Amino acid sequence: MSVAVRSFAKINLGLRIGARREDGFHDLRTVYQTIALHDTVRVEAGRGMGIEIRCQSGAVPCDESNTCYRVAERVLRALKTRGKITITIEKRLPVQGGLGAASSNAIAAMLGMEQALKTQIAPEEKLRIAAEVGSDVPLFLVGGTILGMGRGEQVFPLADLPPIPCVIATPALGVSTPKAFADWDKLAAQAKMPGARNSSHAAKLTGSNGSDTINGFSQSVLSWLWSSATGVSAMGGGRAEAPLLDLVRAGIENDFEQVVFPEYPKLGEAKGALVRAGAKYASLSGSGSTLYGMFASRQAADSAVTKLRKAGWSAQVASTLTRTAYWRRMWAE
Repeated sequence: MSVAVRSFAKINLGLRIGARREDGFHDLRTVYQTIALHDTVRVEAGRGMGIEIRCQSGAVPCDESNTCYRVAERVLRALKTRGKITITIEKRLPVQGGLGAASSNAIAAMLGMEQALKTQIAPEEKLRIAAEVGSDVPLFLVGGTILGMGRGEQVFPLADLPPIPCVIATPALGVSTPKAFADWDKLAAQAKMPGARNSSHAAKLTGSNGSDTINGFSQSVLSWLWSSATGVSAMGGGRAEAPLLDLVRAGIENDFEQVVFPEYPKLGEAKGALVRAGAKYASLSGSGSTLYGMFASRQAADSAVTKLRKAGWSAQVASTLTRTAYWRRMWAE
C-alpha cells in the first residue's frame, strides 16, 4: 500500500537562544508557524525487510542519516513489526533552509507508515520518537502556531494566527545550524556575557504561562499586522514609530541574525530587499538561509514577489497555515 503525505514547512516567529546545556544543546524560546509550502513524502509498505529512501535531490542523503530513515527505524521497533518500507521524498523545500524540511519529512514518513501498515502509534510514543530524531521534529505533530521550549522539542499549541500572506525568499546557499550555534557561543564569550538572556527578556517572547503567551504574543502580532497606514504604532507612540516597533517591544526577533548575517552578508541583503518590497516584518527563519516577509494582503505579497524576482532574488508567495488547515491538507492524492 502506498500513501502520499504533504510535508509542510515552518517559519520561526522570533527565536531566543539561551545557555548551552550540559547535553550540548541550547535552551531556546521560539514560536513556530507552519506555512503552506510543502514537499511530498510517499510511503510504501511491502514484503521483505529493510528501509529504502529515494530522492532525486543530490543534497538529500538516502542512507541511515536521513531523518525519514531514522523515524522509520524507530516506528518499526515501536510496533514490533518487520517489513520493507520504501520512502520517496519529492523535494520542493530548500535543504538547510531553516524551514524544517527534513524534520517535516520525518513526521510525514511516520504518519504515512501508520496508514501503510494499517496501525496506530500512541501519541506519547510519536512525541518520544520525534524528539529523539530532532529538536524541531515534534512541532510537525501539532501544526499551526506553536510555542517551542527546551531545545525546541517541547511544543505547546497556541491560539492560531489567521492566514497571513508571506513571501519566502531562498538565497542559493545553505547555513549549518551547528556552526550557527557555535558562532553564537563565540559571540557571547567575546561580549563577556552569558549565552542565556535573562528570564524577563525571554518572557517577552514566551510569556510566563500559556495564557500570557497567547494574549501577549498573538495580540502583538495582530495589532501590528493590521495597524493603520498612518505610521502610528498600534500600541501607542508617535507617527515616527513604524509598526515594526510593536514586534520589537514584544521581543519578536531572531537571535541567529546576529551571527548569520555577518557570515553570509547576502542574507542580510535579502531581508532588506523584503522590507523595501513592502514587508511589514521580515526575519530569518531558524538559522537560515530562508528569509520571510509578512504582508497585510495577498496583493501586496504578489507585488513584492514581482519586485524581488526582477531584482534577481528567488521568491514565492505562501501563507501561514492554521492547525485545522494543516491537518486537513496533510493527505495528498
